[in-house]
Amino acid sequence: MQRRTFITGSLVTAASLTLTFPALAQVAGVNDAINKAGRQRMLTQRLAKAYLQIGLDVETEASKRILDQSMSSFDRQLVELHAFAPTADIRSNLSSMEKTWQEYKQALVGKAPNQGDARLVLKHSETLLHMADEVTTQLEKHAGSSAGKLVNLAGRQRMLSQRLAKLYQATNWNIAPGNTASSIESTRKEFSAAMQTLQASSGSNTRLKDELLLAQSQWTFFEAALRQSGDGKLQRHSAANVATTSERILEVMDKITGMYQQMAV
Repeated sequence: MQRRTFITGSLVTAASLTLTFPALAQVAGVNDAINKAGRQRMLTQRLAKAYLQIGLDVETEASKRILDQSMSSFDRQLVELHAFAPTADIRSNLSSMEKTWQEYKQALVGKAPNQGDARLVLKHSETLLHMADEVTTQLEKHAGSSAGKLVNLAGRQRMLSQRLAKLYQATNWNIAPGNTASSIESTRKEFSAAMQTLQASSGSNTRLKDELLLAQSQWTFFEAALRQSGDGKLQRHSAANVATTSERILEVMDKITGMYQQMAV
């Protein structure tokens, strides 16, 4: 059986930071809705990460593309989720998300990234994260299946990867809240624990096992990048490593989430 070669963080270039997500006219079912709502949850963090990287002049052109693509994806998927929303509570929460999203979007594009506005971006990213998580959880409960739980769990890994990168870059820019170190550590532990759960749930699916093995390898690279620190050129190099490895693990986890969704059909 052929296996893909693992790609280390050092081999991921700025040109590869162009991960895009499929554009569908409508939500195919509740597990697709869980996937998309979970992707919205991830985008709240990816947008802030990209904003901070632009401000830090880290992988700047790639980060600008990530910001633009992520905003477009969030807009599109919010419309799709509104059209699908199976309950009044979910529709109400999506409407609330829309209002907060407009405020967040204005903070992201109002003017060139700066430390003052970056603090507002971080605040909005936290608020919208909790709202998107609530919608995803509601959809999982509506599905009422173990498959829905796995789609949510795998999809949450996407968010955790971007949250870790966001917190790292916020620390680099000296705008991180005082509890950031503990948040990074708890998020790291949550990601590792969820990987074990996903690996245990892969059963006899060889393709899924292979992708999870790849994700575990990418997690090793990403975690190593997160532990790097220093000043000057070393700090800049470390920030670039976090930028690239966070995108690589996102790509793998997004594919894995889609596989869990397809298994549930």
